Amino acid sequence: MRIKHPLTGAMVALITPMLEDGSVDFDALADLIEFHIENGTKAIVSMGTTGESATLNHIEHIKVMKKTIDLAKGRIPIIAGTGANSTSEAIELTQAAKDMGADACLLVTPYYNKPTQEGLYQHYKAIAKAVDIDQILYNVPGRTAVDLSVETAVRLSAIDNIIGIKDATGDLLVAQALMDKCPDDFLLYSGDDVTAVDFILMGGHGGISVTCNVAPKLVSDAYQAASEEDKKSAQDIDANLYNLHQHLFIESNPIPVKWAMHTMGKCESGIRLPLTKLSIDAREILEQDLVNLGVIT
Repeated sequence: MRIKHPLTGAMVALITPMLEDGSVDFDALADLIEFHIENGTKAIVSMGTTGESATLNHIEHIKVMKKTIDLAKGRIPIIAGTGANSTSEAIELTQAAKDMGADACLLVTPYYNKPTQEGLYQHYKAIAKAVDIDQILYNVPGRTAVDLSVETAVRLSAIDNIIGIKDATGDLLVAQALMDKCPDDFLLYSGDDVTAVDFILMGGHGGISVTCNVAPKLVSDAYQAASEEDKKSAQDIDANLYNLHQHLFIESNPIPVKWAMHTMGKCESGIRLPLTKLSIDAREILEQDLVNLGVIT
């Protein structure tokens, strides 16, 4: 039986819109929040990987989270990205998110310093103990160089305010193992657009999606159909998004999705070094996807 929970379905890993000089464009941020509310997105992740959390300083990070929460005005849940490779910094960001009214926090595995599985367990346990807010684990080994094992995720699922995991491995065998071993009320999210519909059809509770930035209604409809076990409808909708799923990673995320959103007129083309604007050849490929979906002409 599927869980009835406000944090299920299609959730967007929101870009942080920027002006050409790299400063945050809060007017565009306000418009993007309205865009997602109007198109059925179920929750917004602020300051995740796609939000360029790696290149915003601490003050900016907190300001973007707060503005997102304030602009949403309780109309859509806001999940704050508060992970760090320092446990004390992650606690500080998570406490800030709680204080400003976030609905939950998403915490990426500590990157670069490559902790052991016991270190990962103690890291997440310490954050959960320090800050009384719902927390979601985030495993993306392709970016962090550390893999949160299924066994460690199961251990962490016993902690009351660790409510779920975003699995961005793209490996459905990992997804199945999480479904088999985690408690029934532990929320399982896909973090891989290509396999998300299959993940949900298997029993997952939703996805935190990059593609949802560009095509929120289609992603939401696909996830809803999958959650209702309408396999044909879910896969038919998702088939229209297949090329976009692929090409939004033609260069490092969020380079392509920020260019796509700029092309759609949703934001300026600002992005921060060391990330650069999408290459000319890749623009042509991505723009054809947008034409095919009817989001640009």
